[in-house]
Amino acid sequence: MPADLSFSLKQARRMALAAQGFSGRQPPAQVKAVQVNRLIERLGVLQIDSVNAVVRSHYLPLYSRLGSYSPLLLEQAAWSQGRRRMLFEYWGHEASLLPMALYPLMRWRMQRASEGQGIYQQMARFGREQQATIRRVLAIVEQQGALGAGSLSTREERAGPWWDWSEEKHALEWLFAAGLVTVAGRRGFERLYDLPERVIAPAILQQAPLSEHSAQRGLLLHAATALGVGTEKDLRDYFRLEPADSRGRLAELVEDGQLQVCQVQDWKQPAYCLPEPSVPRKVAASALLSPFDSLIWERSRTERLFDFRYRLEIYTPQHKRVYGYYVLPFVHNERITARVDLRAERANGRLAVHAVHEEEPGLDEAGMLALALNLRQMADWLGLEQVQINCQRHSAARLRVAMLQAVR
Repeated sequence: MPADLSFSLKQARRMALAAQGFSGRQPPAQVKAVQVNRLIERLGVLQIDSVNAVVRSHYLPLYSRLGSYSPLLLEQAAWSQGRRRMLFEYWGHEASLLPMALYPLMRWRMQRASEGQGIYQQMARFGREQQATIRRVLAIVEQQGALGAGSLSTREERAGPWWDWSEEKHALEWLFAAGLVTVAGRRGFERLYDLPERVIAPAILQQAPLSEHSAQRGLLLHAATALGVGTEKDLRDYFRLEPADSRGRLAELVEDGQLQVCQVQDWKQPAYCLPEPSVPRKVAASALLSPFDSLIWERSRTERLFDFRYRLEIYTPQHKRVYGYYVLPFVHNERITARVDLRAERANGRLAVHAVHEEEPGLDEAGMLALALNLRQMADWLGLEQVQINCQRHSAARLRVAMLQAVR
């Protein structure tokens, strides 16, 4: 398919940043539930992650875009009861929080999961072989309401590391993937499972089922809106669609005029965008990003857009790490200009900077001051009194000077 539009790399970056909601932060008192909910609707998905080195990842993308906000606003949208509940948990892009409006677009994925498709092989095998356990666990949830896996476990031996789940936990996760239970809330970080009809609004549950093709087209359109511009792989990855599904649906969307083929400078593959796209003249954003931020989670796209190679090193042995354990990229003036290894040391009331790595050509004085301000503001948001710089690189010395200016 020939491309009717072409964009420079700088234009594509601006389109991506604007589409992702980097349009300027609000003073803390001005960040209300409506801004939080509107941003999540724009993004379509917040990836959930349990690592709490700074703060759990699903809280960070909102902070990066809105500035200081109350995490209670996200918790109310995600896990409260009644009208304030705007989100549901499901496998969107990995484990995710998604707007309720996308629930009907996930029903086909739930149906496939119930048939053993699109889920881990171990879970699919459990679904085939352990239906008696699954029915028993579902009956308990029906009778008792929101429950955690720990309260159901009948295992007597001690659990092993990582994914050594009990049979009841396997059953709940299979039921969750199949859409027969959903997450009603969380106790700490433990999921509490309940029936969808006790969590999801009737108006959502009672919508007429969408065909697989219609739902997949809807997800791809949402991905294109959230990304601004992207290749087939970029759009597919946003909601983790299969290549066979996304390629067919993209062709249909182009034929229907709902997406337009375009070309981005130095990209080998054709790209897609909404018809009549708007290209901002400038995106003045400075923000530290979660490792699981939707702006950067598709690593090949991040390299194409920002010339920034990023890999998570949490599971890399310490002596083999290049940049650090929990490294947040720093976006400034439409580039990713640095990466910072951070830790929230809550017991000591400080945000610890373990490493600062500048990207070529480096941060100028204004960029380093912007980084210092971001660190100071993040510490304030986290309720930490101090930013402590624990590294000795040249960048750290410059950051110390900038931190003094930021305090003033």
